Amino acid sequence: MSDMTEAPGADARAKAFEFSGPNYDLLSSVSLRLSVEAGSTSMPLAELLALNAGSVVQLNRQAGELLDVMVNGTPIAKGEIVTVDGRYGIRIVEVASTSQRAAGLERR
Repeated sequence: MSDMTEAPGADARAKAFEFSGPNYDLLSSVSLRLSVEAGSTSMPLAELLALNAGSVVQLNRQAGELLDVMVNGTPIAKGEIVTVDGRYGIRIVEVASTSQRAAGLERR
């Protein structure tokens, strides 16, 4: 997690999202897919086809490790699972720097 910076305070967060001019208005209604990745694994097709109810798939993460928060497939933060009114949510613990987020977009 050394590639992530600590989440900025409320003041820094507000400044990070201060945009001016017509460009922000143009982009403000664009929908993005936010997803949380708990881990991943690779397996042969035969193992995949053999999965059934009750099967356990081991992921590449340790229990308690922070999860990746992704926007359109680009990592933007790390977080932990919380429950909110009986539903799952994610608490952001670390936010990627602007340059790291931009680098993820450039790879696409």
